Amino acid sequence: MPEWLSSRLPDGWAAWHLIALSVGLAVGMATVSLFAVGYILARLPADYFVNPDARRPIDRHPILKWLFVLMRNAIGYFLIALGAVLSLPGVPGQGLLTILMGVMLIDFPGKHHFQKWLVTRRVILGGVNRLRARSGKPPFVTESLDLEGKRQK
Repeated sequence: MPEWLSSRLPDGWAAWHLIALSVGLAVGMATVSLFAVGYILARLPADYFVNPDARRPIDRHPILKWLFVLMRNAIGYFLIALGAVLSLPGVPGQGLLTILMGVMLIDFPGKHHFQKWLVTRRVILGGVNRLRARSGKPPFVTESLDLEGKRQK
């Protein structure tokens, strides 16, 4: 172990202590991230991707609404920066998953289109709908029907 690293460890710590801590943090952060994403996906309405009213934010006082948007974007950018750090070699944690969570929080043009494209991938949609079924929620509707009963995208 390099001298600069061993000098910063608590007294009595060996390399295996640092490895165990890193593995524990990586597993813990991955677990928390997966539960957070699962919780959010289970709470979304089933027609979130086809019904614009389902995506409409809750009516709040304008000041509270803007504070919520600012906080959500700040947390999103923080998660993106944290994910970039976690993606570095030797740093424990789920960097890509953290970046994805941050991207889903921030507002940017084309965000809904990207989310719909991502969730309509067969493997992802199957996994998400299984998660929703375990939570007692109906599966996501990813196509809408026009007045004549034909599918629209």
